Amino acid sequence: MQAIRIRGGRQLEGRIAISGAKNAALPLMAATLLSEQTLELHNIPDLADIKTMATLLSQHGAIVQQATGGGLALTASTMTSTTAPYDLVRKMRASILVLGPLLARCRQAKVSLPGGCAIGTRPVDLHLNGLTQLGAKIELTNGYIEAEAPKV
Repeated sequence: MQAIRIRGGRQLEGRIAISGAKNAALPLMAATLLSEQTLELHNIPDLADIKTMATLLSQHGAIVQQATGGGLALTASTMTSTTAPYDLVRKMRASILVLGPLLARCRQAKVSLPGGCAIGTRPVDLHLNGLTQLGAKIELTNGYIEAEAPKV
């Protein structure tokens, strides 16, 4: 059995920069589609999935810019598309996170079903069940989730 031995007697001090969490940043990025305002997110990690989400948001009409200090400034004042195409969604399962915000803001959304996952099957039924319980009409057609929200 391995062990770590700590020998005390010295005070520890200093600063360590902690990178932001990808799994916290991706839902926040998708949620910016709900607002027309410019929103700044800070301490965003510089990862491929973050870049993929930025590309997906841009495809919907959002303007994504680097902000000072490792952050992003996102502005979704104009929505140009409610479709999340397979070419982008297949790169990252978290792309499903745009479904709810698109549906809430635009009353419709068409999001490709995500592709396979290296860690096994991870269905999106929780997303679909939740949106259905909120009144959305959901159909699976030709590999896409097509959702419509009733007018209130």
